Amino acid sequence: MSNIRLVLAYLRAGLFWVGFILFTILATFLLLFTFPLTFRQRFYFSHIWNHLTLAWLKITCGLGHRIEGLENVPDEPVIFLCKHQSTWETIALQVHLPPMVWVLKRELLWVPIFGWGAGMLNPIAINRDNAKQAIQQLLDQGQKRLASGVNIMIFPEGTRTLPGKKGKYRIGGAMLAEKAGCPVVPIAHNAGYFWPRHQFVKRPGTIQVVIGKPIRPENKTASEILREAQDWIETTVEEIGRTGA
Repeated sequence: MSNIRLVLAYLRAGLFWVGFILFTILATFLLLFTFPLTFRQRFYFSHIWNHLTLAWLKITCGLGHRIEGLENVPDEPVIFLCKHQSTWETIALQVHLPPMVWVLKRELLWVPIFGWGAGMLNPIAINRDNAKQAIQQLLDQGQKRLASGVNIMIFPEGTRTLPGKKGKYRIGGAMLAEKAGCPVVPIAHNAGYFWPRHQFVKRPGTIQVVIGKPIRPENKTASEILREAQDWIETTVEEIGRTGA
């Protein structure tokens, strides 16, 4: 990348981050006043932040996205198991998917501003320092969310991975699917090539997202459910590669 292009890339990224911070502060402030509303009303109200952020990302950094397979999301509560490479998927996916809650580490709720807004959306906040407790929290709270008709989004790798790399897939989401009898819907994407973790600059292009067909839990163990989801996600991520760059 030439010096001029590099400077422009940093300027565009800087503009994006300024807007992102302002949008986050404004949206969180407004979201705090939605406590009398139902969860679904708060969920859709929160999309103000998502839409503003995605539009600003496109304007400043030239980064858009395309989603395939929305028809694979059934009209029943499901558990989404999604590849985690970037911050992008935490912003974009809930715009396109039915009402859902996120499974996240409880420390995120302690972050000023961001954590306050996240707490208004009924996340399943787990203690990742205690694996046994985290699993039980996921099973107990997850079954309640699913029984109320709300979907659940889980990053089975737990943390962001670099493009081309695979983290250890944790079994909690598959255990919840087995116990609750709800299908798993796998999601693959290549956001890490465009919005890399721990990097300031965003690369222009089109992020590709593919939603797989539901994995039914009937007559399957949690290990079998997880293996099927993992194989599909990793194979699809490899097929997508740098498409859209």
